[in-house]
Amino acid sequence: MIETWQIVLAGATLSGYLLALLHDDNQESMFLLGLLGALCLETTLWKSLALGPWYEAVSRALLLACERMVRWCRNETVPNDGLLRYLGFFNAERIVLTSPEALHEVLVTQNYSFPKPASLRETAGRFLGIGLILSEGDAHKLQRRSMNPAFAPRNIKALYPLFWDKTREMIEKITADRAETVEVVEWASRTTLDLIGVAGLGKDFGAIKEEDNKLVKTYNVVFQPSARARMLHLIESLVPAWVLTALPIKLNLDMSHAARSIRETCREIISSKQKKLKEKKLDDMDIISAAIRTGTFTEDGLIDQAMTLLAAGHDTTGAAFTWGIYLLAKHPEVQDRLRHEIRQRLPPLTQANESPISSINIDSMPYLQAVCSEILRFYAPVPQTLREAAHDTTILNQFIPKGTRIVIAPWATNRCTKLWGADAQSLNPDRWLYESTHGGAERSEGVYWTGVCEGRVGVLVGGVGWKF
Repeated sequence: MIETWQIVLAGATLSGYLLALLHDDNQESMFLLGLLGALCLETTLWKSLALGPWYEAVSRALLLACERMVRWCRNETVPNDGLLRYLGFFNAERIVLTSPEALHEVLVTQNYSFPKPASLRETAGRFLGIGLILSEGDAHKLQRRSMNPAFAPRNIKALYPLFWDKTREMIEKITADRAETVEVVEWASRTTLDLIGVAGLGKDFGAIKEEDNKLVKTYNVVFQPSARARMLHLIESLVPAWVLTALPIKLNLDMSHAARSIRETCREIISSKQKKLKEKKLDDMDIISAAIRTGTFTEDGLIDQAMTLLAAGHDTTGAAFTWGIYLLAKHPEVQDRLRHEIRQRLPPLTQANESPISSINIDSMPYLQAVCSEILRFYAPVPQTLREAAHDTTILNQFIPKGTRIVIAPWATNRCTKLWGADAQSLNPDRWLYESTHGGAERSEGVYWTGVCEGRVGVLVGGVGWKF
């Protein structure tokens, strides 16, 4: 039971902290203060106040921000030479990268000078630990070197039969349900959770078969949060993590408990695999098994990598698959051409046991690979991400003070005519067939997602293309 004094104390602490930072009439800062107030009231006192409209409004605002950045990158509204400066919350400096040269400097030649913001690492690290995605500097170099064998192309391609089996299972379940409409987002989430389970941890979570199983529900609390939780994450990226974690609300307790439960499940899986390794019986092909074989990770380090796989792999693949189905529905000519290639090169779904597929089947379909690359270009799974200058430095010879936030917006740069040509705003899979290996772009850094995500999406789209 939350006492009134706890609510008042939390509200006073938040208000005092935020007001101390307000040195002028920054409307964005006041907007954030209003969001915090609404969240506190909604989660403690006014249960009848729905957060849905707030969340939808913020989602629309973020979408508009991405569209605005697309226009910036195309030089439609603000002429630029690769860098744009604007002021964010509390008048904080923001630099948007709009050219391949700027992206190359930040993501390649100076990548360790621009780590992810500490607030982002602290927020996500509460649940995930510091795995490959959140680590920085020497720790990241060591983890990347240790995980590289697990992500080697031959290891990923060896997982294609597992991807195919799960895709077949999804299609069979959708067909058996005989629903008039298919909720693609829901099926994408359930299927990709199983894909990450079997490919990443060697564990079938059973999300496709059982929508309501306990493990899936626990997973969704952390990795598929409610609108309220997403709002909390948004605000957490703008204020110190301790401010919101100190709030005496049920949401914080639920997410912390769910994260501990998932970590314990990962610990059990990893302990079992370590035991197999000692007995020289570990022949599993999943990514965590490959990491265990390197012998460079502690048990907690392996759990951090497992949590990172569950978070990053599930959301990106699910988003890419969902956008892929949407784009194919809007472009029937691409759909028809793709379906023709799939049915020529892949065995019927009903013959899967007699004719299992391998990476050879997928690699023999150039148009399928081109479509997947174009989906990932057109709707990048992560629309926008942040970096922060670790020290005084430069980008394109422009001085960048320490602490400056750097905005990388794939949804914008992926549609930049300077990068992709006059048809950058159009879906054109052929660019990947007849242009360079980068689809005609000058460089690929930060431009589109490839590798594991592309492979999973390819198998999913291939299976759906056969049936539908």
